[in-house]
Amino acid sequence: MTQQAKQRPFLVTLLAILAGIVGVVAVIHTLQGLGILPFFIGSFKVRNFDLWYAFTWGLMAWIYFWLVQMIWRMDKSAWLFMAVITVFNIILDFTAILTSGVTFSDVSVSFILNALILIYVMLPGTKRAFDVD
Repeated sequence: MTQQAKQRPFLVTLLAILAGIVGVVAVIHTLQGLGILPFFIGSFKVRNFDLWYAFTWGLMAWIYFWLVQMIWRMDKSAWLFMAVITVFNIILDFTAILTSGVTFSDVSVSFILNALILIYVMLPGTKRAFDVD
């Protein structure tokens, strides 16, 4: 059973790399929630232990690392899953700001990367790469 390998466009590879970076950012947020890494507010360092915050970000890290391998294999369902998880992660950023006393500067990298990923996922060229119409 020989199937012709699908060509992976460069921008899909870039999407996988961005998802990996967001996964690393989620690991950093997990460590902040466990009190291992501090939050930075200007020149102040604040350590905070919040198990729910750590759990949700740890789950997001696991999902993003799983999503990287789905995108790398050009799985058709990866496109939809990436869009849903990116929106969920943006909602998680806003929830962290509203409930945990986290400032926007703490989640700005995650928010900006997720917004860029969401914009890119919705482009027609990306949909074509994943055979989504």
